[in-house]
Amino acid sequence: MIAGRRNIVSRIGITVASAALALIAATVTAQSYPSKTVEFVAHVNPGGGTDVFARLIMEIIGREKLISQPMIVSNRAGGAGTVAFNYIKSKRGEPHTVLTIATGSFVTAISRTDLDLGLEHFTPLAFFARDPQGVIVPTDSKYKTFKDLVDDAKAQSEAIVCAVTSATGTGRQTLWRIERATGAKFKFVTFKAGSEAVLSVLGGHVPFTTENVSEAWAHIEAKKMRVLAVTTEKRMPALPDVPTLTELGYKVQIGTGRGFGMPAGVPKEAVAAMEAILEKVHKSALWRDYSQKNMYEDRWMGSAAFAGYLAEQRAAQKEFIDSIGLSRKP
Repeated sequence: MIAGRRNIVSRIGITVASAALALIAATVTAQSYPSKTVEFVAHVNPGGGTDVFARLIMEIIGREKLISQPMIVSNRAGGAGTVAFNYIKSKRGEPHTVLTIATGSFVTAISRTDLDLGLEHFTPLAFFARDPQGVIVPTDSKYKTFKDLVDDAKAQSEAIVCAVTSATGTGRQTLWRIERATGAKFKFVTFKAGSEAVLSVLGGHVPFTTENVSEAWAHIEAKKMRVLAVTTEKRMPALPDVPTLTELGYKVQIGTGRGFGMPAGVPKEAVAAMEAILEKVHKSALWRDYSQKNMYEDRWMGSAAFAGYLAEQRAAQKEFIDSIGLSRKP
């Protein structure tokens, strides 16, 4: 009987010791992460909204001294984001590689069965905000209102061209929704970054863009570009005279979600550590100031909530994918 009790006590001791060691290991992992350079990957060229967002977050992390290791931004443009997404997929288990997520291109990619880029290949980290889209023209454009643009598009035998970042990004999805809502038909031309799309419109090469208002904001402030409508639920405080598409009678509410992810298979302690770092960034005065100045619709989601959000968005993306012919062919 005594021997049996000793065995039980011994097993309990081993279990407690194992749990303690696991806790110590997890604590050490969290404290030692990151242990080398952190690579923030952007799927656009330098100057695009996703690139600017990545560099801003990196700057805040540095200023707030949240990471002692070096940080870099790696621009891997191409394939409507698939170059960057495949790169992250190839880094399975590597917590020092962080994907800067623009939800439009990302959700489209993870929804396409032909790409093998399902959500199971990624670890969602955090969602920061939604970056609103706008229907934007040069100040000297003949289109003074959104109605002018739609009416002209319906009257033209040749479709009016819109500048967007990619064939599957949020700007393109905005244009697609506008077509469905208004009955007008447009063409689009793609660029490697929203900033390039904006400059093509500013230079008079393309009539308008549906990219992020933030990417054109410097030109809007300088009175070189004008916003005909925005995709927010309510009017943007910085553009009080610009109507929303909803109030014009079109149910088009959309924006580029801004967030971060990691490859699949990374240690959960590293995920928790980076999520905590990003949450501190989101709570910082520097982020609040930037978010307000760039008219973001601010909303924090941690890893679990962001994963749920992406799963919901993936399910809702099917109609867009089907309509533009990106479904798996039989």
